[in-house]
Amino acid sequence: MLHKLISAPINLVIKIGEKVKEEADKELYDLPTIQKKLIQLQMMYELGEIPDEAYKEKEAELLHRYEVAKNLEMEQWEQLTKKK
Repeated sequence: MLHKLISAPINLVIKIGEKVKEEADKELYDLPTIQKKLIQLQMMYELGEIPDEAYKEKEAELLHRYEVAKNLEMEQWEQLTKKK
């Protein structure tokens, strides 16, 4: 009983941390989100709202995130197909 009283706040902090990580990963590696950001970036560049250097830097970052997200997706599919 005492153990549960002491560990409950720690477990709560751990669960909150896991949820924050899950949401951050979703934001960083969600393919539709990355695609939307690439389109927005392209539009901003074409409208002259961002300089060429900033566009190239942000585009490289988003393409890297897209590649990582695609690899994660492929790994998940491979794991699903191996289980069957």
